Amino acid sequence: MNKYILMRILKYTGIFFLTLFIALFLLGGGVFLYFVSKAPALSDSKLVATTSSKIYDNNNELIADLGSERRVNAQANEIPTDLVKAIVSIEDHRFFDHRGVDTIRIMGAFLRNLQSNSLQGGSTLTQQLIKLTYFSTSTSDQNISRKAQEAWLAVQLEQKATKQEILTYYINKVYMSNGNYGMQTAAQNYYGKDLKDLSLPQLALLAGMPQAPNQYDPYSHPDAALDRRNLVLSEMRGQDYISAEQYEKAINTPITDGLQSLKSAATYPAYMDNYLKEVIEQVEHETGYNLLTTGMEVYTNVDKDIQQRLWDIYNTDEYVSYPDDDLQVASTIVDTSNGKVIAQLGARHQASNVSFGTNQAVETNRDWGSTMKPITDYAPALEYGVYDSTAATVHDIPYNYPGTSTPLYNWDRAYFGNITLQYALQQSRNVPAVETLNKVGLDRAKNFLNGLGIDYPVMHYSNAISSNTTESGKQYGASSEKMAAAYAAFANGGIYHKPMYINKIVFSDGSEKEFSDAGTRAMKESTAYMMTEMMKTVLTSGIGYNAYLPGIPQAGKTGTSNYTDDEIEKHIKNTGYVAPDEMFVGYTRKYSMAVWTGYTNRLTPIVGDGLTVAARVYRSMMSYLAQNNHPGDWTMPEGLYRNGQFVFLNGARNTWSTPDTQQTQSDVENPSTTTESSTTQVTPTPGQQSNNPAPTNPNQGQPGQQIQQQPQAPQVQQQPQQ
Repeated sequence: MNKYILMRILKYTGIFFLTLFIALFLLGGGVFLYFVSKAPALSDSKLVATTSSKIYDNNNELIADLGSERRVNAQANEIPTDLVKAIVSIEDHRFFDHRGVDTIRIMGAFLRNLQSNSLQGGSTLTQQLIKLTYFSTSTSDQNISRKAQEAWLAVQLEQKATKQEILTYYINKVYMSNGNYGMQTAAQNYYGKDLKDLSLPQLALLAGMPQAPNQYDPYSHPDAALDRRNLVLSEMRGQDYISAEQYEKAINTPITDGLQSLKSAATYPAYMDNYLKEVIEQVEHETGYNLLTTGMEVYTNVDKDIQQRLWDIYNTDEYVSYPDDDLQVASTIVDTSNGKVIAQLGARHQASNVSFGTNQAVETNRDWGSTMKPITDYAPALEYGVYDSTAATVHDIPYNYPGTSTPLYNWDRAYFGNITLQYALQQSRNVPAVETLNKVGLDRAKNFLNGLGIDYPVMHYSNAISSNTTESGKQYGASSEKMAAAYAAFANGGIYHKPMYINKIVFSDGSEKEFSDAGTRAMKESTAYMMTEMMKTVLTSGIGYNAYLPGIPQAGKTGTSNYTDDEIEKHIKNTGYVAPDEMFVGYTRKYSMAVWTGYTNRLTPIVGDGLTVAARVYRSMMSYLAQNNHPGDWTMPEGLYRNGQFVFLNGARNTWSTPDTQQTQSDVENPSTTTESSTTQVTPTPGQQSNNPAPTNPNQGQPGQQIQQQPQAPQVQQQPQQ
């Protein structure tokens, strides 16, 4: 190839790429112009207006107007210089240098994101103001069209307004938690002062809150608020806005410095606060929108009357007698047919001045005890064919945790020998539960729990009798929300529905979106029915008698967590039966309800009649729910049959005889050599096994419990709740 031909190829190649570049530029410019032609017009009224979201109950009645709360605007000359420095330090270092869109900031943010060590995104403070005013702050809403419109409006605003005016708009627009819109409002509510009178660390706290106002609330989350405030101060020091001496003094100031008793700005009833918090979170999870900063109408599933009754049950002695004002209760009620959460409350005597604080009904690291046995052990065993009837034989004899030399004990350190599956669940025996989990297998049990909305990073054999896990919060473990939804699958023929707080949203542009959960099959209908039949006896003949309601078909399970030997020795002085947590989960055909009780300080034990509170809260609420909506009984599905008091799969053994009680411990510890008796048995009575008296003490637990007196034969009317 000669030089002339090479030059021609390079020439035409260059022309091609230049033409392509121009075409792409023109095309991109045309697309950009099309997008910005759809952008809303800048408006002073929009820039200063408070965003309002209206929340409705399941009867379409307004229950809250989030955004109509108290608001005090600051004038430009009332904004202290230190606040301006704090805001631009944490939000937009180059605020005074760009004209709405900062290409240097965008490239810097891109490089920092690659290094996974970024403090800031690519949006300028002006763009954030535009998003707060016209669009959504949701990451999922940041498409090319919105980004183009956001940048266009930001540039326009920079041409129209001064930097001081833009900062004033922003300071008066942002949400600051606890129903406060604007930093001047927060200053007056939190500190009882105007912005101009606040100290440097107080201003730094306010400047850092808008990115996650509830997370950085100094009242509910002081540690997170402290970290965020100190980050703002560090950025200010890095920008040379404050001296080293100012920085050291400020970061050593307590986060509570100057905070006054909070005055609520909420315009909704106090009994709605926990529920509304979950509405806000589900809206953001489902749509990406934060309804505190994006105006919309949200129609929820809450029944206001039921929610009010739940509040009354918690906070008066008219329905349940509480041992003191400090015992806490958290519960969730769901409609079993669709997963709709109709009521939820996370604590007694909630502070009326804190909005959207910790909701113990959902956010919990407390143990749910033996309420885990039905969903971790026995339902999987029926589902996977380990047992074929409620009369299947299980073994309550000396036993070690599988693969270890660690003994497993029942609460009373006694054993009942060979008993039926139904009796083991009814009396909440620990050994049969762990034996059953061993037969099911940890992986299959974990998969079964996953199908009921409960996940653990790793399953342990201790999960057979408790929900203890190293993880806490919403993702792992159990809560009243998760337990109510899981048990609802038993009531609903094996269909699990995710808990739903919202059913419809009407967005600011008039568009609508409905929300529901279609449900997934978590277990066979036969499994659900047999579990229900067994758990009916927990209320009628077993340890859950405090929850029993005559004439209302229902099923459920008690749960008790336990102190370790070390905790008892060091912290628990009461030598009788005590527990840190007491629970009850129960259901009718219509509703499922999970109740947790305990003290905020886990080392404060529940004693005496306090151990019956969970069951009594359930009974009081279910009695109210059944007044105008009698749920009726379950219908036995095909493929099952009843023989006496037990339920069998077709083809299962159907004769009874006295069981062989001479099986050895090694037979139980080795599932491969452990087989069920060729015949099933009736539930044993205490007299049949004189060496193993049946329980009356409620302790379900683990080794080391102190027992005040020897257990006696079971008397249901005298038997404490377990």
